[in-house]
Amino acid sequence: MDFQDYQPREGTDEPADRFSGDPREHLVVVGNGMAGCRAVEELLARDAGRYRITIFGAEPHVNYNRIMLSPVLAGEKTFDEIIINGRDWYRDNGITLITDDPIVSIDRASAAVTSRSGRTLGYDRLLIATGSDPFIIPVPGKDLPGVVSFRDMKDVDTMLAAAAKGGAAVVIGGGLLGLEAAHGLALRGMNVTVLHLPGSLMERQLDEAAGWLLKTALEERGQTILTGADTAEIYGDGKVEGVRLKDGREIPASLVVMAVGIRPSVALAREAGLEVGRGIKVDDHMVTSDPSILAVGECAEHDGNVYGLVAPLWDMCRSFADGLTGKANPYRCSATSTKLKVAGLDVFSAGDFSGVGGGCEDIVLRDASRGIYKRLVLQDDRIIGAVLYGDTADGSWYFDLLRKGECVADLRDVLIFGQAFASGGGAADPKAAVAALSDDAEICGCNGVSKGQVLSSIARGAHSLDAVRVTCKASASCGSCTGLVETLLAITLGDDVQAGSKTMCKCTTFTHDDVRREIVAQDMRSIPEVMQKLHWSTPDGCSSCRPALNYYLLCALPGEYIDDQQSRFVNERMHANIQKDGTYSVVPRMWGGLTNPRELRAIADVVEKYNAPMVKVTGGQRLDIFGIRKEDLPAVWADLNAAGMVSGHAYGKSLRTVKTCVGSEWCRFGTQDSTGLGVRIERMTWGSWMPHKFKIAVSGCPRNCAEATIKDFGVVCLDSGYELSVGGNGGIKVRATDLLCRVATEQEALDYCAAFIQLYREEARYLERTAPWIERVGIDYVKQRIVEDEIGREALRARFLFSQGFSQDDPWAQRAEGVAREQHAHMAQFRPARLEEMA
Repeated sequence: MDFQDYQPREGTDEPADRFSGDPREHLVVVGNGMAGCRAVEELLARDAGRYRITIFGAEPHVNYNRIMLSPVLAGEKTFDEIIINGRDWYRDNGITLITDDPIVSIDRASAAVTSRSGRTLGYDRLLIATGSDPFIIPVPGKDLPGVVSFRDMKDVDTMLAAAAKGGAAVVIGGGLLGLEAAHGLALRGMNVTVLHLPGSLMERQLDEAAGWLLKTALEERGQTILTGADTAEIYGDGKVEGVRLKDGREIPASLVVMAVGIRPSVALAREAGLEVGRGIKVDDHMVTSDPSILAVGECAEHDGNVYGLVAPLWDMCRSFADGLTGKANPYRCSATSTKLKVAGLDVFSAGDFSGVGGGCEDIVLRDASRGIYKRLVLQDDRIIGAVLYGDTADGSWYFDLLRKGECVADLRDVLIFGQAFASGGGAADPKAAVAALSDDAEICGCNGVSKGQVLSSIARGAHSLDAVRVTCKASASCGSCTGLVETLLAITLGDDVQAGSKTMCKCTTFTHDDVRREIVAQDMRSIPEVMQKLHWSTPDGCSSCRPALNYYLLCALPGEYIDDQQSRFVNERMHANIQKDGTYSVVPRMWGGLTNPRELRAIADVVEKYNAPMVKVTGGQRLDIFGIRKEDLPAVWADLNAAGMVSGHAYGKSLRTVKTCVGSEWCRFGTQDSTGLGVRIERMTWGSWMPHKFKIAVSGCPRNCAEATIKDFGVVCLDSGYELSVGGNGGIKVRATDLLCRVATEQEALDYCAAFIQLYREEARYLERTAPWIERVGIDYVKQRIVEDEIGREALRARFLFSQGFSQDDPWAQRAEGVAREQHAHMAQFRPARLEEMA
């Protein structure tokens, strides 16, 4: 419980001394979630001093973004990164926050509320923002340990604890929440099965065709999706062991996530005698059947409608605040759109896409090989519904046309190709398309921000992406509208945009680019020096800035800066990849994918000696030894070193592998010695620390068996020489490489590779891989620096080779020596004389 700035009067539970004689009305808010706090924000923006405010929250947290629970589950964000209003916000606005103590009853006669702890508090105005409750299907076993919903941070913690143990999970529900839960658990290493009763995923947001594409994409990522699956029971002896379907199928699982829907949380209001339908009934200013009690959010029902999308909720909050401050802004139900990123896949829908009304017709664009599907439903030459999958860039435009009921007869032939194509007469111009959006067009669905609000923020001085996020919250949540916000910045400010101004972390106001520049300009040589001179807000930094600073100093001062191991992630400290069971995997380097009997014998001996349960051939043509215990790592490294093998750096922000095909030596299609070139490139580049992991491939002919065109640096051998390409990525978002140039000799290929790596090392931001770096700076810039500027290219190559002289020491051997020294020092505390004799 957190009674912030709060002292009770003697003999009463009402807030006291601080409010004695305070003539302001007391507003009590039941619910510390997104809707409740947004309503307070809107109220403060209109008249900050009008009410004294107390907020009760059921959770032991400040206000956080529930939309972002999925990235927390997936490991893409931490809880601190999804906090909307920190404790300083409550303090600075004079708000009393009481956490972990939900309101359990409302006494309307005495205008007071009572919390679970027994605290009673009077109110002048009461705002109910209790949100919704997860629906738990009434099947046998629903109360077994291991059954969890997906609604709050406690649910996420429960799922993370289960995922840490591994095994299988069943997610019941193929809507947004269910698919996000499945995605996060799969990324955490669980085998996931999704059970969905309807025949198509996300049937409320997507039509059958888009649902099929989504199902196919998720199955390609390793999930099992069962549609038409009717759950009969959850079985287990004292805990969850699996799910049984009505057709008799059984799916074993140690975790079951219920994500079949939500219901407005109305129990508190119903017990207080308020008028309740599907939700708490409210008028146009969110006033309930009791004039002193209001409601907003998922718990509220307006004109027969309840909402689970944020846009109408934000409109409710605005009408609520206007009503309490005497302004006329009645809430009106309007058309809604849904723009989501489901497990990394973009989807959008708006309006009625059933297509069953009279006179309805469809315009469809489908490119299954690229994973793109667009469907517009028209009636009387007006858009009444839209579904987009894979490419949602035009969602805002289609929704704007739908909402305004504009005639699209003149655009019919090009409408499906999007706004840029339609407005440009066939020539796509994304900036012109965004500029043509009306001021009330929605830009950020998560926070209900229009184009006009973004432009207003920019006009008031928000000249960077981060500044826009702070002032109006556009793109501050899921980030899917970041491109639109950046385009608006570019259109409005031109060259005055503060590009790349995202601060390194919450410890500093400096950006990554600022820090790199200042390290060189001020000749700073240690992490503490950087933090002191650049006025870090926290003396020791955090897990975001320390690894970045360590890398920037290593890159700027090769041979001088002493690597700070404590500022590295655990994998880099241990020189092995930690697995979900706490053991490690070890990947020795095999030059160009080649090996020999001595290396194979050494690996086989290690596997047997240390009881490694699995050896896996990796996608980079190496052998990965799994299940090595932490205490065995130094001995494993020593055994592999003795066979002449060095670290494969499979754990590091560094060169990982150089993949090759057999090339001209063996293959009848090979044009050059791709294997030999791959070995030479790997021996030149191994051991180099990078902003992110880095992969190289060399293919012996344009058939490209080594997949060189989805690597960070790729070489495709031709009869006339070598084609060099950069910026590829084969991950969740596949990106083909951009052509850098063609060269005639192996030495040129090596030189260009070294120069490109050094440019990337010196100018990319920490944790920025080559693909997003090139998308940010442009391939023309890279070509100018590497291809066109011969003197600059040679300087980059020379700096890379110089730094390699200090980095190509095997970290396994260094780590083993360090462990030995640590053990020696530790034992010396107890038997110094004997150890001296042994030495």
